[in-house]
Amino acid sequence: MAKLWNAAQAEFAKNGSRLTLARASRESGVPVATLSDWRRGNHVPREAEELLKVVRLLCTWAKQDPPVESRWRRLIDDPGSSATADVSHVPFASSIVALGDRLTSAFSAPHVEIDALCLNGQSLAAAMGNPIHAIHAGVVRPAKISVRVLLPSRDIDLAFPCAVDANASEDLVHQTWLDQRNAHAQSMTAMLRSLRSTHGIDVEVTYRALPITPMAKMYLINGTEALFSYYTIVRREAEINQRPMEVYDASAMGLVRLFGAGENGPDTAFVEQSQLWFNSMWETVSTEMV
Repeated sequence: MAKLWNAAQAEFAKNGSRLTLARASRESGVPVATLSDWRRGNHVPREAEELLKVVRLLCTWAKQDPPVESRWRRLIDDPGSSATADVSHVPFASSIVALGDRLTSAFSAPHVEIDALCLNGQSLAAAMGNPIHAIHAGVVRPAKISVRVLLPSRDIDLAFPCAVDANASEDLVHQTWLDQRNAHAQSMTAMLRSLRSTHGIDVEVTYRALPITPMAKMYLINGTEALFSYYTIVRREAEINQRPMEVYDASAMGLVRLFGAGENGPDTAFVEQSQLWFNSMWETVSTEMV
């Protein structure tokens, strides 16, 4: 999506004009906030027809051949599949593929335990589609799934995302982040809890709120494995409620995969200490998430 957008933007520039999110929204019918998330790779599209409307439009503007629709549809059906559309078009894909693969392997255990610390839960919610698909396909069948997620509290002033201009209204930036946080949480919770009725799996999904902005994302898997990535801060232009705004936002680096059980190396110590660290925050400074 990012490459298509840039190619279309280049064609507009040749005529002395500029491609905006507002124009793409007006001609595709897809909300500006959704387009912004897709362009930045912060959100996995859920509706194939909505995505294809935008892709067709961008291909036309970029003077490229029409899209191979089957490849883009596979991005919706299975974001972790190696057969998806070119992942260079999808900035979030590499992180989701790595996490999705590890989650699917983890779901072969009788009791799956996932602990996560993140900024808004987008990658986790998207990657969780992989093991859920594997359950429906009969590939894995855990007896119990326990998921705990730590996310920033809605009541704090986030270090990021935030407006660059100290005089600009922070409410729109904060509300957009909060809407995303809640949407990802509700989506993943609904997907996992549905396994109770469809497969008789005991499912526990719990969220708690932190009074801080996470500087990194971490996923602890079955107490034996950790996936870790720092957030890097970038300055970018956003269009929130059709209002252009410069913001500081987070971009995750590549996930580092570390192992624990059965080893005596530094990775084992890191996983063990990370689990203690997560538990300490969960049991002390975190609060019920609203």
